Amino acid sequence: MGKGSGSFVNNLLTMLPSFLLAAVALFPGAFSLPQFGEIFHGEESNATLEARQGYYWSFWSEGSGNWNCRNGAGGSYTATWSGNNGGFVCGKGWNQGGSRIVKYSGTYAPKGPGYLAIYGWTTNPLIEYYIMDSHGDLAPNEPWTAKGNVTIAGEGTYQVYTSTRVNKPSIVGTATFQQYWSVRNETRVGGTISTQQHFNAWRSFGMNMGNHNYMILATEGYTNGANGPSGTASLTLS
Repeated sequence: MGKGSGSFVNNLLTMLPSFLLAAVALFPGAFSLPQFGEIFHGEESNATLEARQGYYWSFWSEGSGNWNCRNGAGGSYTATWSGNNGGFVCGKGWNQGGSRIVKYSGTYAPKGPGYLAIYGWTTNPLIEYYIMDSHGDLAPNEPWTAKGNVTIAGEGTYQVYTSTRVNKPSIVGTATFQQYWSVRNETRVGGTISTQQHFNAWRSFGMNMGNHNYMILATEGYTNGANGPSGTASLTLS
């Protein structure tokens, strides 16, 4: 995006009236143009977005894949992705997770490793968690330990697992932490997820949680060995 931005600004300035050009020369700070990324990306802080839309927006990526996530109006967002190096997580939700009845709809068409899930973190202890409704290839980078299952009326049956990540990225920097997983027996895209029902089931298996950080309806794609992800998603919280 940065390439060619100088000619864009010069062309814009040639269209300004002469009196405005004089004002710009005298008071440059008052008439400063937005950065090029602001014009094309329209990025806002998460706090601003949550205040305006009622939802928190998160987008993290690493590596050289083509990871594209776009924040939409209200509770909506879209994602397209492909690559063989790295991965991404993006989605919309709340800056503080916890007990919620989440309703969502949309489309999700993955190939390769990836998930559609309620995704979040707690601290003290540091936990990364997933309540997974759909997925591409189930190819976790760490081995899963089966803990049992939970059946939630009207929502489905989920298998419960734990895993451990060692010296990996987290919300507090590089750390070693546990992951908690609920994986729906039959995949779906759309419906209701009662998060507290999963938290209660995890606790019954000795999977304790800490203080809730953010929680989102997430789309994730990642590389596992030579197996890279691709796909599209269009999702809306309601």
